[in-house]
Amino acid sequence: MKRDIYKKLLNWKRSELRKPLILKGARQVGKTYLLKKFARNEYDNFIYLNFEDDPALDAIFMHRFDKQKIISYLSAYANVTISPDSSLIICDEIQASANALNALKYFKENANEYHVIAAGSLLGIKLAGQKSFPVGQVNFLNLYPMSFLEFLDALKKTSLRHLIEGKKEGFEPFPEPFHVELIEFLKYYYLTGGMPEAVDAYCRTNSFVNVRQIQKEIIDSYLLDFSKHAEKSDIVKISLIWQSIPVHLSKENKKFIFSAVKKTARARSYENALQWLIDAGVLYKSYNVSTPKLPLEAYAKTDFFKIFFLDIGLLGAMSNISMDMIVRGSTIFTHFHGAMVENYVAQQLLEKFQTNLFYWTSQGKAEVDFLFSVNDRIYPVEAKAGINLQSKSLKVYNEKYQPHILSRTSLQNLKKDDNTCNYPLYAISLFPI
Repeated sequence: MKRDIYKKLLNWKRSELRKPLILKGARQVGKTYLLKKFARNEYDNFIYLNFEDDPALDAIFMHRFDKQKIISYLSAYANVTISPDSSLIICDEIQASANALNALKYFKENANEYHVIAAGSLLGIKLAGQKSFPVGQVNFLNLYPMSFLEFLDALKKTSLRHLIEGKKEGFEPFPEPFHVELIEFLKYYYLTGGMPEAVDAYCRTNSFVNVRQIQKEIIDSYLLDFSKHAEKSDIVKISLIWQSIPVHLSKENKKFIFSAVKKTARARSYENALQWLIDAGVLYKSYNVSTPKLPLEAYAKTDFFKIFFLDIGLLGAMSNISMDMIVRGSTIFTHFHGAMVENYVAQQLLEKFQTNLFYWTSQGKAEVDFLFSVNDRIYPVEAKAGINLQSKSLKVYNEKYQPHILSRTSLQNLKKDDNTCNYPLYAISLFPI
C-alpha cells in the first residue's frame, strides 16, 4: 500500500546529513512492510534483522564496535554482500537488543556510509528508559495508521484524493456529488480505520465483518504485549486503563480522570501505566491550555488532559460499535457524544503536524477541541459531529482573544463565513488554508 511517509524515507536516503534512522510506531501500523518495500525499490539489496525473532543477533553487537567485523558478521548471517550506499540494513524490533540500539551511535560516528534503519513496535517504551541514548546521533520518523487520504488511495479513489488536495487556497465548496461521495467513504473509514491489515481486508473482501475480525486480532495482540513486556506491577493497571478507554471518550467532558479507571485509582499509582500505553504509541495525550500563548507547551497543564486512541477503527471495535451504523445515515458521526469525530480529527492532524495535542477551556464555560500552532500563529479548531455549525465555545474564544481566524470541521461543505473557516471532515487535511 502507498504510504505518504515514503517521500520522507527518500529524502532521508538522499540527505547529505543522513544519520541512522529510527522509525517509531505502534504495533501493526505497517513499519516492516514499508521498510522492506522501500529497501526493494531503492537499494540493490538489503539485510533484514529481527531481534525478537532471533535474540542471538544481539551477540553481533556485544563487543566494542568494530565496523569491519560487524559488517562481515551481518553479511555472513544474511548471505548478502553489504555495500555502502547501495545496501540497506533493517533492524526490526530493535528494542529487544540494547547492544544493537546503542550501536546506532557508532554507525553514525564510524560507519555513516552504511544506510541503517531501526524500527520496533515497543521502541518508544525502550527509548523512554534510555537515559544514555545519544541525542543527535540518529534521525527519527513516526509512522501512524493510514490517514483518510491514504485510505482513498488504497480504495483506488486517488482522483478523490487529488480533488481534496487540489484546494490549495480559497473556500469554494466541493461539487455536491463529490461531497456526498466523500462523506460515504468517510463512513467506511470510521469503521475500517487506518491499520493497514484492516484496510487491506476491506479492499480485498469488501466486508466489514472481516475488518472487525482483523481489528479484534490486533487488539488481542496489544493485550499480549501488556502481559509480555510491561512491568508485572503495572500489567493489571495497564489493562484497566485500556478497558476504560471507551468510557473516557464517551463522556461529554472527556477530561481523563483516574477514578474512572477504578474508583480507588489515584494518579500517583496509575500514571506509570498510562505512560506505558503512550510510549507504546497506542494512546495520545491532549493537554489543557487555559491561556493560549506561544509556545503552547509552556502554558499546558500537564495534569489536566484528554486521551485519544491511535486508530478510529480499533476504537470502534473496542467499543463494539455495530456494523449496521454504515446504513444509518450520519448516525456514526454523532455516536458516542461525538467522541469518534474528535478522535478522527486528532488522528488526522497528529499525522499531519506530528506535534503535541492541545485544547482550550475557560472556567468550565467553554471548551475548544484543539489548538494548533502553525507559522507562529495559534489556530483554534472545533470538531463538530453533524451539520449544526453553532459553536458557543468558538464564540467565547473569539471574543476573548480575537484570533485572526477560527476553524471548524463538520459534515458541512467547504465554506468561509467572516473569519470562520469550515472544513468538511473528509478534508481536514487542508487545515489551515
